[in-house]
Amino acid sequence: MSGIALFSGMDAVMKGLVLAIGTFATMFWRNLIGIGLSGSFYLRPGMPAPSASTLRLHIARGVLSTLMGFLFFWALGRVPLAQAIALSFIAPLIALFLAAALLHEEVGRRTVIASLAAFAGVVVIFVGQARADLGREALLGSLAVLGSAVCYAVNIIMMRKQSLVASPAEAAFFQATVVTATLACFIPIAGIAVPPLNQWPWLVLAAILAVASSSLLTWAYARAEASYLAATEYTAFLWASLFGWLIYREAVSLFTVAGAALIVGGCIAGARRPGESAPRLEAAI
Repeated sequence: MSGIALFSGMDAVMKGLVLAIGTFATMFWRNLIGIGLSGSFYLRPGMPAPSASTLRLHIARGVLSTLMGFLFFWALGRVPLAQAIALSFIAPLIALFLAAALLHEEVGRRTVIASLAAFAGVVVIFVGQARADLGREALLGSLAVLGSAVCYAVNIIMMRKQSLVASPAEAAFFQATVVTATLACFIPIAGIAVPPLNQWPWLVLAAILAVASSSLLTWAYARAEASYLAATEYTAFLWASLFGWLIYREAVSLFTVAGAALIVGGCIAGARRPGESAPRLEAAI
């Protein structure tokens, strides 16, 4: 649960940075700092190099995380924090369908019904957004969150595989390195500027929170039941609501709360197997 709290805190800091210096610059500089932070824990004399298959997994997850992160952080500059987190909760359910397609798992009636409930939750949030008349940018932001959720669904599967072959420090180091390298490829097109001095403490804080939360989650995925982890991830909505209200004075609408409840309920129901009382994500792994 501490990993989720740190991750939510990082989202809150990133929202402010995105509003101040833009999504691309925020991601690039934060991950560049993250290389140094995670490297101080991972790079040791006599340290064995990852195998070729593990390195491919690091690269694949890093590239995917670049797209996932860009969509999500771009959205944070356009929608309330709690709403973005609520929409992202649909990812575990998407992971079940991806596992069915990639691993030929059977999709049962329970999962289909749960998907309809989660979809209804997404609709409720969009209805609330329309009633609040937040504008076209907010709509695009919400769609970007859903795109990020699809990427995160794949990331769930890759994170579990990565946790079995790499230490938390290794995973955090290669994540920051690959994301930075991927973003660097687009600098000739997107351009980038050095942030003003008053933004560097926030970039360092975001990097610390990102490395710490990533390491804690990798450690947890290697040791805890996926069912427990699925349940604790939903506490992110509470943290996002708190941080959004305290820092950005964002009120949480009843539509967002109702939509989040439907999405979370659908994900929990869809992840359960008959006879289980807790959500389960092993089918997605």
